[in-house]
Amino acid sequence: MSLPKFKNIKNLTHNEIQEKVIELKKEIFELKLKQATRQNIKPHLFKHKKHQLAQLLTIKQD
Repeated sequence: MSLPKFKNIKNLTHNEIQEKVIELKKEIFELKLKQATRQNIKPHLFKHKKHQLAQLLTIKQD
């Protein structure tokens, strides 16, 4: 699984970006919660979700 591409995010509207940011923050929180309770998680998902969140926040600034 490769990191999300920037060109896939460029076409989103401001509202879609906002919804996606909230969704990603929830997913990251759930991953942290699973990690804290020692449930099986895929560690690479942290990197992918944080990377995608950073891309969305970068576009949101423009």
